[in-house]
Amino acid sequence: MKITRIRAFRPPRFNPTFGLSNMVVTLETDAGITGIGEGGAKDTLELCAGQLIGEDASRIEHLWQKMYRGNFYPAGHEKLHAIGALDIALWDIKGKALGVPLYELFGGLARDHIECYFTNFPRRTTLRETARAAIESGFRAYRSGPADLPGDAMYNTRERMHRIYDDCVQIREGVGRDGDFVVDFHTRYDLTDSVRAARLIEDLEPFFIEDPLRPEAPEVYQTLRTMVRSPLAVGEHYGARYDIYKLIENQLIDYARISLPNTGGITEFRKIATLCETHYVGLVPHFTGPVCMSAQVHMCGPFPGPVLAETTRGSNPEENPHVKQSYDFKNGKIWFNQRPGIGVELDMSRLQQVMEVTAPTKYYPLYHRPDGSMTNW
Repeated sequence: MKITRIRAFRPPRFNPTFGLSNMVVTLETDAGITGIGEGGAKDTLELCAGQLIGEDASRIEHLWQKMYRGNFYPAGHEKLHAIGALDIALWDIKGKALGVPLYELFGGLARDHIECYFTNFPRRTTLRETARAAIESGFRAYRSGPADLPGDAMYNTRERMHRIYDDCVQIREGVGRDGDFVVDFHTRYDLTDSVRAARLIEDLEPFFIEDPLRPEAPEVYQTLRTMVRSPLAVGEHYGARYDIYKLIENQLIDYARISLPNTGGITEFRKIATLCETHYVGLVPHFTGPVCMSAQVHMCGPFPGPVLAETTRGSNPEENPHVKQSYDFKNGKIWFNQRPGIGVELDMSRLQQVMEVTAPTKYYPLYHRPDGSMTNW
C-alpha cells in the first residue's frame, strides 16, 4: 500500500494548543484505505507528511524512524506531536487492511472495559455532592484540581494550602470510605509547597496526585519520592520515552500520564507501556481529543497492568460534531467494539481542510546499514 495523499483539517471547535491539538489528519493509500489521526499543526504536519508520500504504509516502524530522524534537529515535542498524528493514521490503516480492531494486533484484550475518571464533572451544589454524583454515575474516581482559581488570577500557593485540604476533606466524604479521588496539582507548586500539600492530604488517601512538579527537571522526583507517600501520576507534559523512562525505571512514579499523540503515536506509546509493565507502573493516559482517545483505548485494552482513563465524555457531546463514531462510553466506563482500525468515522462535511501533501520531500540523506535498517542522516 503506497501512501498517495495526506491532508489536515480543522474541526469545528479547533484547539491549536500543542499537546492538546485536535487537528484531524487523513492518510490515503493506493489501496483505497484511509487512515485517521489527530494532532499536530499545519507546518509540522507538512514537514513530516512529505517524508511519507510514496512509501509503503505497512512499514510503520521504519516510517516513524524516518520522520523522527529525517531532519537536522532531533524531534522536539511540537514535531513529535505531528509524528504522533500520522503514526495513529498508519496504525488505523493497518487495522483496516486486516479487518480487525487494533487491539487484536497487540495480543487481544486483557480487560473487559476501561475504568474512567471525569475531568470537569458537572458541578452540584457542593463539592461533596459533586464527588458523590461522579461515583454514582459509574466513574471509578472523582478528579479535582483543589483550590483552582479562574483565569489568570494571582495564585499564592502557600495561601491555598488549607483550601486544598478543606476541598479534599469534602471530596473524601463525597466518594465515601471506599471510593476514589484524584488530585491534580497542575505543576503549580515548587518542591517545598508540593511536598507540603501532599502531606496535608496524605491521610485522606487520594488515588494519586497528578503532576506535582513542573516537567523540565524530572530528576527532582528522586527527592520528592522520598518525601511523599501518596501515589504519583506524571507524564502528560512529556513526549517520547526518552523524557520519562528514568522516572519509570527508577519507580519514581506510580502511573504514567502519557498520551496520544504526544508520545509520537502508537508506535512509541507501546514501547513506554512495555517499560511501565516491566517496572509495575500503571497507565493513566491524559485526554487530548476524540480520535486520540479512541486510539488510546486500543493501547490500554491489551495492557495487563492498572489502567484508569481520563475522559470528558458526557459533559458536552456537541463539542465534536465531526466525529460520527469513536470510542464506546457508557456508565462511566469505556467498552470495546469490533470496528476495524481505531474505530473512528468522520463527518467530513464538518471539517475545514488546511493542508494537502501529495509530493514527497527529502531534507537530508538517510544512511542505512547493509541490511537496510536506518542509521541516521
